[in-house]
Amino acid sequence: MIISRTPLRMSFVGGGSDLPVFYRKYGGAVLSTAIDRYVYVTVNRKFDDRIRLSYSRTEEARTVDHIKHPLVREGMKLAGIKGGIEITSIADIPSKGSGLGSSSTFTVGLLNALHAYSGRHAGAERLSKEACEIEIERCGEPIGKQDQYAAGFGGLNLIKFNPDDSVSVEPVICKRETIQQLQSHIIIFYTGVTRSASGILKNQSSALATEKKKCDVTLKMVKLAHTLCKELQENRVSSFGEIIHEGWLLKKSLTAGITTDAIDSWYAKARRAGAIGGKLLGAGTGGFLMFYAPPDRHEAITKALELRRTDFNFEPQGSRIIFVH
Repeated sequence: MIISRTPLRMSFVGGGSDLPVFYRKYGGAVLSTAIDRYVYVTVNRKFDDRIRLSYSRTEEARTVDHIKHPLVREGMKLAGIKGGIEITSIADIPSKGSGLGSSSTFTVGLLNALHAYSGRHAGAERLSKEACEIEIERCGEPIGKQDQYAAGFGGLNLIKFNPDDSVSVEPVICKRETIQQLQSHIIIFYTGVTRSASGILKNQSSALATEKKKCDVTLKMVKLAHTLCKELQENRVSSFGEIIHEGWLLKKSLTAGITTDAIDSWYAKARRAGAIGGKLLGAGTGGFLMFYAPPDRHEAITKALELRRTDFNFEPQGSRIIFVH
């Protein structure tokens, strides 16, 4: 039996610049961190040659081609595993539509477990690249590349998406006190709304392909990612709230469907209660709301929103094999 543990991610600024229609022309950048909430994937040898999957549903398949779950089907093909296997997955948070990159996190963790099952070590770069190949190329998902690399590498990073399709992961080097201050000021709420990011990202890609103004907005978001990286490297945390607030205002202007009246209302209430800035995590419409605020304002913000509060910490490590038997 093999068990992999792969972190989800929290993106601060630059989301959308990892879409191919944008970065192949301008280059993109996202500043994000892995968090201490995980997707676990177990792989075990089955007593016969069939395939059994257990996720939000259960599948029994005679061959890989009969698997309905596209990520598992393509992952097994890539890993060269034909059958005689059982795969299960569980997650620490709602596993779909959370805004924390759960689909890509699952794909990275699945690949890590499948490679280990086959007796191979796969590093962060390989896992991230192969997860992109499966989701974007093989399965045709209209998504970007930030989630796969955040899950593969872990840590707090500036992730750059280059016009030649290569990806650079640059750790944000700062004092431990800077990370601690960030974590103590960040407060997160679950909206109770889950959604598929694919439709929102498809609309965003279409807008970036046809409207120069949308590209100009995304370029500003990329610049903010670099600015925030520099501020953190110089251990200036005070500007964090204003930068993510500016990034959220820019992101909302990209396409319809990123926000809703309810989300805008929660955001306004949090600002009135003392939040300096914030954003909706993920592509839009639902998932988790994140705010940056002095710790002594957290209780007032919590009362104002009446949403379920969920605390995350940063996770320095990416996908890991945590059990081999």
